Amino acid sequence: MLRETGQVVAVEADSVWVETIRQSTCGSCAAQSGCGHGILNRISSGRKHYIQAFSGEIEASSCVVNDQVLLSIPEEVIVRGSLVVYMVPLLAMLLGSALAVFVGSDNEDLAAILGAVAGFAFGIMIVRWHAWRHRSDIALQPSLLGLLNSNTSAVEIS
Repeated sequence: MLRETGQVVAVEADSVWVETIRQSTCGSCAAQSGCGHGILNRISSGRKHYIQAFSGEIEASSCVVNDQVLLSIPEEVIVRGSLVVYMVPLLAMLLGSALAVFVGSDNEDLAAILGAVAGFAFGIMIVRWHAWRHRSDIALQPSLLGLLNSNTSAVEIS
């Protein structure tokens, strides 16, 4: 299970919005100088991200703004998501290229290029549809694992 800490910025009925700061493990990686992620992280390090987290081991309603919380997401969600995002467009591109050449044309190279572009675009559309279809699936969303620092005393009503 992957874990991340963040600060609550808004509380809704069944979820909270949490501000996280992207951290990188690039400093300990052997391929840090040749990795695209490392380069992008150096350009935009310290960027804040807002994540909607749903009730997990603690209820979202028990949080208040400025609480420090621990979020979790199952590793298999990350693995499956990565496979969908990377493999579906790649396989669709290869299939589109092969199909365009198989259907036949006088210029096979041009057909392969156009088929690859069309297949890649179709693969991106499949990924977008998959994301839209699963956007409300609670099992794929971050959940609240724990409350690290609470500011409940600041909101007492007498």
